Amino acid sequence: MAKIIAITNQKGGVGKTTTSINLAASLVATKRRVLMVDMDPQGNATSGSGIDKDEAEPNVFDVLTGEATVEEALVASEHGGFDVLPANGDLSAAEVHLLQMDMKEHRLSIALNTVKDQYDYIFIDCPPSLNMLTINALVAACSIIIPMQCEYYALEGLSALTQTINQISERVNPSLHIEGILRTMYDPRNRLATEVSNQLHEHFGDKVYRSVIPRNVRLAEAPSYGMPALQYDRLSRGAKCYLALAGEIIRREEQNVQPVAEVN
Repeated sequence: MAKIIAITNQKGGVGKTTTSINLAASLVATKRRVLMVDMDPQGNATSGSGIDKDEAEPNVFDVLTGEATVEEALVASEHGGFDVLPANGDLSAAEVHLLQMDMKEHRLSIALNTVKDQYDYIFIDCPPSLNMLTINALVAACSIIIPMQCEYYALEGLSALTQTINQISERVNPSLHIEGILRTMYDPRNRLATEVSNQLHEHFGDKVYRSVIPRNVRLAEAPSYGMPALQYDRLSRGAKCYLALAGEIIRREEQNVQPVAEVN
């Protein structure tokens, strides 16, 4: 059964979509079955996976409103090797529709339950704001990966996000927790980046991934070709770092699986 992970940060421009696409592709390279759900009306995760978002019908909006099933809306990413539940501008109207529906916070969770057995991982690319779409993602998810830049306002934004996570956990989804914190666009030569990184380790310990994602031209170029960096330039630093992150996630998963004691 799939592990459902929301990739979110209420601050924009921190690499959420880049992480969603490249982590999905990297896990596919390790023979995992992956679904990526695009919950951002901008549809960048959809187009960055090589899918024409304007032609994506039905899409995640139709799934949330009950007009289509997940399987009817799925599109395969040719270069990424994973499936995509696509999004486009239609999703902007979803919040108004959801507010009028029963179980409005659970619509995505209910939909994904129908396909969980078909995947090892399901990643949800969230919009950079706390709205009904993000809440649906957090209710559906088992855990959260938080991409963040090591800059001045990052810790303040992280504090606000952890409060949101705690509220969702207390009220709606008790199993929700932080899977890991990913440092993106990282430059170790930057003194502030090093200071913020140290503070992250101090406050969050082993929740901070050892893998870091550097600023990398190939990572920035790849979406315009509808490819993950692994297919665009597999030797680039960005591609190698996301492969390392995928390996770290798998190792953590294996370490958390406790053997079942035999009953004599």
